[in-house]
Parts: sequence; C-alpha cells; structure tokens
Amino acid sequence: MDINYRLAFELAPIGLALSSNRAIIDCNRRLCEMFGASRELLVGQSFKVLYPSAIEFERTGTRIAPILNRNGTYADDRIMKRASGETFWCHVTGRAFNQSEPHEAGIWTFEDLSSRRAVRAELTAREREVAQ
Repeated sequence: MDINYRLAFELAPIGLALSSNRAIIDCNRRLCEMFGASRELLVGQSFKVLYPSAIEFERTGTRIAPILNRNGTYADDRIMKRASGETFWCHVTGRAFNQSEPHEAGIWTFEDLSSRRAVRAELTAREREVAQ
C-alpha cells in the first residue's frame, strides 16, 4: 500500500506547520481551523501572527533556541491567539531539522487545549509568560 504523505499531513488530527526562520512555510487544515485563518493567509507569514503580542513571539524564540540547540526538540503550553483575537491555551511541540541552527527549519505541532484549560482573564504579556 502506498501512503500519500501529503494527504496524511493535510488530514492529521493535530495542527501541523513547517517553518523556516520562524515563518510558516506550510500548514495543514487542523492548524487553519484552530487559528480561524485560511492556509493562504498563514503560509509565508511569521509565526508572530499566532501570538498575543510581538513581545511574546520574541521572548518565546529566545527561550526555545538554546533548548532546540541542545535537544533538537521543544514543547510547552502557551497562550496563542486566533485570527478573531481570542486567546487560548495551546500545547506546542517542535523539532529543529538542524540542531545547530534551531530556527532555520523545523516541524511544529499545535494542540488546542481550550476544552481543558480556559483563559480565564485578560493577562498581561508578563503574566502569560509566568503562566507558561
């Protein structure tokens, strides 16, 4: 049996994104549904569009780089932002293709945790960072 890997990527039950220098190179349907945006609007964009603020995007990139350098993988729960502006808890896992250049290219999974963990109040960027 031949497996259609493109179809498997597209229909995976978890959000998937391929990255290059912290930009979305490709993503699947589940990621688009989760963030409420079309593939056309996401591909080519910085992951910054999925964060509540530019500061959080920068802090996360700084925080994960040494871990990706050391382990090649990274995972955490963080607050992300849908296209509507709604924030939600999301479990994010990533793998760098090149450990020595962790942001060069990678694959990332996104799991919506909002059914189990609601964002209960509007938090500041610093409060969100502490909560993560």
